[in-house]
Amino acid sequence: MKIPSPHDLGLHKILNPLRPIVSPIVDLGAKQRLRAAVNIADLRQCAKLRAHKMVFDYLDSGADDEIILRRAKDAYSELEMHYHVLSGLQPPLDMSTKVFGCDVKLPFFACPTAGNRMFHHEGESAAARAAQHHGTLYGLSSLGTTSIEDIGKMHDGPKVFQLYVWKDRGLLQDVLRKAKEGGFQALALTVDFTWYGNRERDIRNGFTIPPNYSVKQIVEAIKRPAWTWDFVSNDPYTYANINKDVPADSLAAFVNAQINPAFNWEDAEWLMKEWNGPAAIKGVVRPDDAKRAVKAGFSTMWVSNHGARQLETSPATIDVLPSIREAVGPNVEIIMDGGVQRGTDIAKALALGADSVGVGKPYLYGLAAGGTEGVIKALNILKVELDRAMGLLGTGTVEELKKKGPSLIKRRVTGSSVRDFPYPGPNGCC
Repeated sequence: MKIPSPHDLGLHKILNPLRPIVSPIVDLGAKQRLRAAVNIADLRQCAKLRAHKMVFDYLDSGADDEIILRRAKDAYSELEMHYHVLSGLQPPLDMSTKVFGCDVKLPFFACPTAGNRMFHHEGESAAARAAQHHGTLYGLSSLGTTSIEDIGKMHDGPKVFQLYVWKDRGLLQDVLRKAKEGGFQALALTVDFTWYGNRERDIRNGFTIPPNYSVKQIVEAIKRPAWTWDFVSNDPYTYANINKDVPADSLAAFVNAQINPAFNWEDAEWLMKEWNGPAAIKGVVRPDDAKRAVKAGFSTMWVSNHGARQLETSPATIDVLPSIREAVGPNVEIIMDGGVQRGTDIAKALALGADSVGVGKPYLYGLAAGGTEGVIKALNILKVELDRAMGLLGTGTVEELKKKGPSLIKRRVTGSSVRDFPYPGPNGCC
């Protein structure tokens, strides 16, 4: 027999009118920590101290032993920035570029991620408002807890809709239609989620959507009053782009029924014809798959390993990025995500072949730490860091960074080996 939840009992309807009084009190500490945050690592700590442990670990974790989660971040540390001096740059630098053929003010954006209202009651709305604030792309997950229609009212700039490999072609056609009607210019097909990754923190925590009401989860909820107040004083969230009447706790059953491991290249070609617009294949890490994706009709390669949450010891995306660029040539758009924690990481990705960069965990830390304010701050931190990196590198525009990139970013060499950057001597020798 199911124990009634607070939402089953209608408690949120009683508590919601009290939000203007209670929320500032329970969120006081979180807001103070958010204002003091200096970098993404600080935002991570802010998120950890505000969110339920089960929720934070879901956001923060990777697959199996989390080897690739660590490697994805560490890989950037192995890349050195060989900067030019006396470049004569005048601020402000130009960070504008194009994504899916649309003009944006920043060469990075918040990746589409599922279930944002789990982290903060503002959910996807916070990320959409932050993207509007910064003039950049917004990405909505098909497992989002805010509808396509509502996002369209908050963000009138370029948008990409992320889609999983569902079995039901009728469902696929329905969400494609809604995305087009909602003003989404591009589609991203996630192809690295045909099996579930093994996320052991979730298993240890007894992760469920929404939380179950075991003694353990209740104790953890008491420890995080701001998150808990958000949860119990707002409407229960649903997965709004599948079926608004399907409660969140039915997600697992739905996904189990709909995820299609047999989805293949022929299915992808059918989807491209149905969409008939700019589209990315999200989850590419191999040059041969990238070449095949171009032939299948995808306009954009999205180099990603699903946030290190699927296949353990898959490659760090920054390591395979140059090979993908070489495989598809200079004219195919490439987006890359994975392991980004700093603006310097974004600069390295742009220099090594990416046209734009997606960030996942950084903005979700901001969301969990403080809703819209937190996401705006997360993107602003990365913007300031990228601006500084470009200035110190001696590149005044994103296009210049991409053009000069291979001579600016070099893999660190340890031991007594000579570096691979050609420092010419007076006679042309090194």
